[in-house]
Amino acid sequence: MCLIVFDWRPQASTGALFTLAANRDEFLRRTADPMQWWADAPELLAGRDLVGGGTWLGITRDGRFAALTNYRAPHEMRPDAPTRGTLVSDWLSSAPGERGTPLDYLQQVARTGEIYNGFNLLIGDFARRELGWYCNRSSAAPVLLEAGTHGISNAVLDTRWPKLVKKRAELAAFVQDGQIPALAQLIGMMRDPRLARDDELPSTGIPLERERALSAAFIDTPEYGTRGTTALRVSVAGNTLSVEAAERSDDNGSHRVTRPGDFERTYTFDATA
Repeated sequence: MCLIVFDWRPQASTGALFTLAANRDEFLRRTADPMQWWADAPELLAGRDLVGGGTWLGITRDGRFAALTNYRAPHEMRPDAPTRGTLVSDWLSSAPGERGTPLDYLQQVARTGEIYNGFNLLIGDFARRELGWYCNRSSAAPVLLEAGTHGISNAVLDTRWPKLVKKRAELAAFVQDGQIPALAQLIGMMRDPRLARDDELPSTGIPLERERALSAAFIDTPEYGTRGTTALRVSVAGNTLSVEAAERSDDNGSHRVTRPGDFERTYTFDATA
């Protein structure tokens, strides 16, 4: 994942508790399964990286959630570092309670965080109304997030990169006053190919031409780009969490890339709050 915007309302007694829109950016040659229930972890709904074996975003039938973005630091990349996607799948495929609370798990990850290339990790347990964040390239300790609309790209939480600022504001407008946008609207919002102006670009150690290309919310280059867009909403009513998930990707499940992607999958299910 390379761009995630989300609205978090842990005190909600009815309506949307969590609303997310996210783009996964990856090399087009890297094979992955689309979002689906995993055969070897049937409570887990997620895509699957067929190279590293983990995932970038997923949710379980008991309301646990995780998502990850890479931290852009090209001069610090180590080819021998362990895959970061297992940080997501390890939380989601474990038995309920096995890894403690979201903050417990993030603190566990932080103890060995230096062995990985840079990442941001979101870990949630919606039944507990807890959502935490940790970045292994930040001096900040793992933390539970308060209510608000946030964004993560390839720097720390809420870094003011142009595409993050723009999509975070668009999501905030969608959900203001308790509005419930359709998941298709959230997906459409993220599939925006407009580039930032040069004077808005961050400096992350890559050539200017590539910095420009990566400034779009929806990235499309010959070898690398946005491979899929996910929209997720978790709503609460009494003791029930209702989960709605949708994915639009460039892979129909055959592991062949077709650009632009228009293969869609949707899932709905209830979890106990």
